[in-house]
Amino acid sequence: MQTDPVSRETRNLIASDRVEGTPVRSTDGTPIGTIERVMIDKVTGIVAYAVLSPHGSVEVPQKQLSIPWPRLTYDRKLGAYRLDLINGGLGDAPSDASDKDYDRAGRERYWGIAETW
Repeated sequence: MQTDPVSRETRNLIASDRVEGTPVRSTDGTPIGTIERVMIDKVTGIVAYAVLSPHGSVEVPQKQLSIPWPRLTYDRKLGAYRLDLINGGLGDAPSDASDKDYDRAGRERYWGIAETW
């Protein structure tokens, strides 16, 4: 079996397929969900956001959420990304449900980060 000649992870870089499936936890360590995929701006090459598949619960309804990449912090000890839930939880987070219109202003207000894509 041949191995890929290009490393899939260095000290500061990681391949997108290694990010997919990585756990996401709140700042207190509570599991929130997993990263399903990352979305990269084709022109700049900058990661815009991660699509989060939350664990179903009362506070985190089962819906896909686009989390702005700067809001996630990787915790090497946990092997997970941490997400500071500044608004108390994900229950009111803007959803990526296909039956809703995309609300850029609402997303920017909720996450506190202007979208650049």
